Amino acid sequence: MFDQQLSEHGSSGRATAPAAPQGAPVSGASGGAPDQGAAGATGATGDKGLRGNSVGLLGSVVLGVSTVAPVYCLTATLGPTVTAVGVQMPAVFLAGFLPMLLVAFAYKELNKDFPDCGTSFTWTVKAFGPRVGWMAGWGLTVATIIVLSNLAGVATDFLYLMLGEMTGSSGVAALNDNQAVHLLTVVALIAAATAMSYRGMTATKWFQYSLVGLQLAVLVLFAVIAIAKAAAGDLPESIGFSASWLNPLQVSSFSAFTAGLSLSIFMYWGWDTCLTMNEETLGGARTPGRAAMTSMITLVGSYLLVAIASQMFAGVGSTGNGLGNPETSDNVFAALARPVLGSPWSVLLFLAVVASAAASLQTTFIPVARTLLAMSSYRAVPPRFGAVHPRFRTPGYATVAAGTATAVFYVGMSLISEDVVQDTILALGLMICFYYALTAFACVWYFRRSLRNSLRDLALKGIAPLLGGVLLSGVFLQTLTDAWDPAYGSGAVLGIGSVFVIGVGILLLGVVLMTWYRAYRPEFFRGETLRKDTPALVVED
Repeated sequence: MFDQQLSEHGSSGRATAPAAPQGAPVSGASGGAPDQGAAGATGATGDKGLRGNSVGLLGSVVLGVSTVAPVYCLTATLGPTVTAVGVQMPAVFLAGFLPMLLVAFAYKELNKDFPDCGTSFTWTVKAFGPRVGWMAGWGLTVATIIVLSNLAGVATDFLYLMLGEMTGSSGVAALNDNQAVHLLTVVALIAAATAMSYRGMTATKWFQYSLVGLQLAVLVLFAVIAIAKAAAGDLPESIGFSASWLNPLQVSSFSAFTAGLSLSIFMYWGWDTCLTMNEETLGGARTPGRAAMTSMITLVGSYLLVAIASQMFAGVGSTGNGLGNPETSDNVFAALARPVLGSPWSVLLFLAVVASAAASLQTTFIPVARTLLAMSSYRAVPPRFGAVHPRFRTPGYATVAAGTATAVFYVGMSLISEDVVQDTILALGLMICFYYALTAFACVWYFRRSLRNSLRDLALKGIAPLLGGVLLSGVFLQTLTDAWDPAYGSGAVLGIGSVFVIGVGILLLGVVLMTWYRAYRPEFFRGETLRKDTPALVVED
């Protein structure tokens, strides 16, 4: 893929950067001063063939919020979080925000120094070497495919619920219970999202703006009406707000806190999409970091508002509309839509969940496709993943491959067992904590020689990422411990919890694939294509 490679070490002990093709600027050397303006991003964009300067700050924020899918996350996690921690649910949502905020500082600082669409993969390679970096890329890729498959499944569920609500026909809603109909709809949605992502974000930006706007508007409407009805005092299950709901120290046990924290971390996953668009963003060295911070503040605000409103309206009991009721907890909005909004306005909440899942289904292709593009550019995966469509300027092959893998994964797992699908989703938290923590630690090590330059550098490049990495590592280890117990998932494999087997099995599969590819094409693993002193990629076939 490369026309030339890095030269051998000279007398200074540092490698000489490859010469840039005529007209292609080179970003600043890693570990040094941040790139000025978008120069680094522009250079990298020319390298990989992506469309530079195509996404602004607002577009980046919308993409970040869209990928997280706040309405989908809330309906899927409100109930399980209450089951784990009771009325401390808002506190756990706040606690889950903290490690994500700390890791976001790591992403922001690394992006300013080296804007590359490989993000976690690229930065972890530059800090810890090719093997650790390859596994970070694997963690991101697998997590994304699992999320994509779950998004398609949830979108299908709510699509038929919405159609049933609109038509007043229980038969239409029941179509989702037919496995053939459900799987065909899931595959159709994945195919549509793949096609839209293949065409690029600029072609569908108004689609994304409208869907994200709809989500946030419906969440605010739901919260305001729920709080008003709870305050009226006419609901037997409603409870009054208490400031203690925001105190994580009142969670009953550390294990319960960790279980809730793992769910809340999942709710913030996807904000880093803003960073994977860094080579296509106006002001690529600074705008993505600002967009990520803005996205996270928007998310934590909406989560807290809806969590408090839902808890006030329905309470946390195990009967009726209570959030602890097993019949409610799996899909809170499906249970509360009519009681809160009434008919026919309840259809708005179903529409918002469909919009949330559909929007995220499209944008979630961004990080996996661009990570694979970067890995291919640095020879860490086969060259075909580096193919960029000449017209749409998107990672075409990687996008289609991710869509195909998502469809095959969901259909295959569903045909085996619905329990396997749920266990895989539970194992998702392990993947997220794994590659986020690696990226946080990579920031500390990458900038270790500049931490004494200023108090700002020490705080934002050292202390904050280190704390974020430690917190996520703690959640990772506690989740592994809990997942060992067969009661954590749907059963046991040789006496070990199925969630543990799936989570660890996925990571070990990555080790096997990495070992095989290292034997097949060793250049990347020998440090010939990407290492600490490599500037932004400027040479290609």
